[in-house]
Amino acid sequence: MTSAVFPGTFDPPTNGHLNLIKRVSRLFDKLDVVVAYNPNKAHLFSPEERIELLKELTKEYENVTVHLWDRLIVEYAEKSGANILVRGIRNSNDFAYEFDLSLMNHNLDSKIETLFIPTEPKYVIVRSSSIKELAQFGGDISGMVPKIVEDAIKEKYKTEN
Repeated sequence: MTSAVFPGTFDPPTNGHLNLIKRVSRLFDKLDVVVAYNPNKAHLFSPEERIELLKELTKEYENVTVHLWDRLIVEYAEKSGANILVRGIRNSNDFAYEFDLSLMNHNLDSKIETLFIPTEPKYVIVRSSSIKELAQFGGDISGMVPKIVEDAIKEKYKTEN
């Protein structure tokens, strides 16, 4: 069985994330979507909220499971038996950052390989931070996130303002 790990903060999950999940789920027998949690960083959604959103959004994929992890991702990969980390790349800046991270992960565990998947062009501008900022000021995010995520973001900003 081939398995891969797709880690990220997913704060919030975007249409770009879902596109990658769909594409990668066809390449591997098992795909673990891993919500990275760093208690030292501020997030719009709690880890539990992100997990629930992703579980709902990926329920159609029988080979995709969603997990929470608060340590090194290579430790998760080893625990789960995966040796592939999947990373989405939107542009050369993403590539430079992810390339350096892949070298560090490979140095931590030489069995770990990173697979870079370029985003589809329509998702190049979709960034979680931009979505949150746009939504905070009442902008239209409907083309960037699934409806349940859009509603959850609007609810967050409604209660914060």
